[in-house]
Amino acid sequence: MRKDRPGPHCILFCLLLAFLPDPAEAQMTDTPRPSTLAGRSTVYAPNGVVATSQPLATAAALKVLQDGGNAFDAAVTAAAVLNVVEPHMTGLGGDVFALFWSAGDRRLGGLDASGRAGSLATPDTLLALGLREMPYRGAGSVTVPGALSGWAALLHRYGSLSLAEALAPAVGLAEEGFPLSPIIASQWEGTTPILREHPGARATYLLDGERAPRAGEWFRNPDLAETFRVIGQEGPAVLYGGSLGARIVQTVQEMGGFLTLEDLRSHQPEWVEPISVQFRGYRVWQLPPAGQGLAALQMLRILEPLDLEGMGHNSTEYLHHLIEAKKLAFADLARHVSDRDHLEGDPMAMLADDYIAGRRALLDPHKAAERVDPGEPFEAGETVYVAVGDREGNMVSFINSVFEYFGSGVVVPGTGFALQNRGAGFTLQEGHPNRLAPGKRPFHTLIPGFVTREGEPHLAFGVMGGSMQPQGHVQFLLNHLVFGMDLQKAVDAPRFRHTSGTSVALEAPVPLEVRLALAALGHEITEEGTFGGAQVVLRLPRGWAAASDPRKDGMAAGH
Repeated sequence: MRKDRPGPHCILFCLLLAFLPDPAEAQMTDTPRPSTLAGRSTVYAPNGVVATSQPLATAAALKVLQDGGNAFDAAVTAAAVLNVVEPHMTGLGGDVFALFWSAGDRRLGGLDASGRAGSLATPDTLLALGLREMPYRGAGSVTVPGALSGWAALLHRYGSLSLAEALAPAVGLAEEGFPLSPIIASQWEGTTPILREHPGARATYLLDGERAPRAGEWFRNPDLAETFRVIGQEGPAVLYGGSLGARIVQTVQEMGGFLTLEDLRSHQPEWVEPISVQFRGYRVWQLPPAGQGLAALQMLRILEPLDLEGMGHNSTEYLHHLIEAKKLAFADLARHVSDRDHLEGDPMAMLADDYIAGRRALLDPHKAAERVDPGEPFEAGETVYVAVGDREGNMVSFINSVFEYFGSGVVVPGTGFALQNRGAGFTLQEGHPNRLAPGKRPFHTLIPGFVTREGEPHLAFGVMGGSMQPQGHVQFLLNHLVFGMDLQKAVDAPRFRHTSGTSVALEAPVPLEVRLALAALGHEITEEGTFGGAQVVLRLPRGWAAASDPRKDGMAAGH
């Protein structure tokens, strides 16, 4: 035997090192919380449940339920509190989407409270400024903030609380302050350079204008408390055309943005019809475009006839098929999905039997695709998620975001909240259905999920995290519906996240032998990246169950 040839143990060790992240690079990214041995149990409760990404939001929403409010009241209350305690993810400056079961109407409904591009935003304007793609940060990325209109619409049609009552817990926390939770503190600290770029952001979110608050350290936002008070007194019109809106428009335009006061005044949330597919005896629901829910439904349809159980959960074969299905769905998403008023055809064409069969046939079970082309179905981004169920049987699947951490990075001085950067979702590509135009909705990452069974409500669920959302939806649903995991185990199970090309991130618990086998199929394996955060509520024959993701600071609770 030659002495200069490395032995099998050395080879295995070297391969293992190849899959470990570089320590210097690891320090530059958020470190996800390990999802093994989380130590949580599924929450069961007789009357109602709440699951959010921050305990103070869960507590506020639960109190609403205990005091006689319904799931819609609790969801809006939680959203407002999350604006205070998780401000880099969500708030008044962002957009809202919801899927919900109204017990009174015995039907599933949908709400799209997303904003549109400003009237001054045209491709020619940006090209004249020397831009070849949409600005990712700054005033040029700001679109109309739709969140407040969504909160008010849900309360007006289905809630029992006034807007002022729903905002009251958030007012108290913003005024009196609260100790920051650990994951939020870590993410906040990483945004310090961005917050320092704008005086309003620096004054609002950095202590002494210099640093982010640390875990356990108290933080107050009296400006946001005052904004909420004014909204409670004057209603949403104060933002949509009133004095608050005028301040937003003035700051955005001074910084080179494209909003006008008329853009805010003309904004309206829309009640929309959800889209769905059958899957293993259940019906899975998503909102129609401009969101990416279509990709989750496509993935499920591509995977449904495959022997997923026989492959084994998170085996090499199983993960390979899920990753490749994701590539096929996202190729269609990138090419065809835009504001539904500008689609080239019916989005349901991308869920039709023949079309899905054609996409499935492109999936190579033995090799990772480096590049996937979109099909031709037609002739011719950071987030919080809230799930609530109440004693009447109402269920709300609710998602609210400013897109990237602290959105555009623009905070109008004295308002206490960041404006979103959803304009980054547009393209300047000529002829693309998602090309920037005045008054147009951008492609959106936000997708609340819902499942019914035999016409009855079953699950309200969501997985936060930009492009992770459809991937997370599918992985959670397969864990629960195919492999029979209870809610918390289905949430905790390790995930993959495909980014682009052959690059795939795997959470640490995925074993080495699976990583090596996936690499042999052509996948480029990494552990870098974030894997989303799920919140789930399940309707039982009697009572409720709920789960909250250990990857976030949140919790599920019931009464």
